[in-house]
Amino acid sequence: MSQPPVSKSMNKNKFPPKRAHSSASSPTQSALRPASKGSANRVATTDKVPPARNANGSLKKTPFKNPNRRAIAAAKPMQSQTLTPIIVLFNKPFDVLCQFTDEQGRKTLKDYIPIADVYAAGRLDRDSEGLLLLTNDGQLQARLTEPKKKTFKTYWVQVEGVPTEDALAKLRQGVELNDGMTLPAKVKIMDEPNIWPRNPPVRERKNIPTTWLEIQIHEGRNRQVRRMTAHIGYPTLRLIRYKIGQWSLDNLPSGEHKCIRLGDEA
Repeated sequence: MSQPPVSKSMNKNKFPPKRAHSSASSPTQSALRPASKGSANRVATTDKVPPARNANGSLKKTPFKNPNRRAIAAAKPMQSQTLTPIIVLFNKPFDVLCQFTDEQGRKTLKDYIPIADVYAAGRLDRDSEGLLLLTNDGQLQARLTEPKKKTFKTYWVQVEGVPTEDALAKLRQGVELNDGMTLPAKVKIMDEPNIWPRNPPVRERKNIPTTWLEIQIHEGRNRQVRRMTAHIGYPTLRLIRYKIGQWSLDNLPSGEHKCIRLGDEA
């Protein structure tokens, strides 16, 4: 028995024609296919990061960084570290200012101390004499002038009259000045010291005796010792600062100075 003839239409449907190749994948295939590393980077770079802002909404400024900063820093000259810490002991004469310049032409430290880069640690009144410390060490300068460090300063004070023990007891307890109560001072009567004559000499009244006091304080108020003795009724005629901490005027004539390296014995 002969087979029935196959129609042309059946031959066409039995093997459907191949679809044309397309580079675009179907939605299902793209969901199943893992994303490549490159595509992830491309996605990340397309996302815009909002600029950083301050609390008030203004844009934060990005500090400029010079790519050559290391080379510039290397080219800068190194500061000299050979500066030796020193302290200068100076026996200041009467009528000399505790500064290196003066527009009025008065005597200053420049007339006596030919040393650069030193600064006074504290002050001494123009009409007072004695020990002044100068240094190029900032920490020492601060320590000597800070009342909390309790660096005692010893003064030889010539006062008019003969103070009573009650009057001296007031200085030992502290007296009320116009800028507040003074701290307790160490006070005692002393013999007249063997010192240089003052130029000009002290004006003494023949009918009124004078007394020398040793007064130790660790404050630094303006003209404090003079105000303290005047408060108890015995004005100061001559004031000499003999000692600051461990340093003193011993073997140092008026107008002379000596330089000591820190760490050496004074």
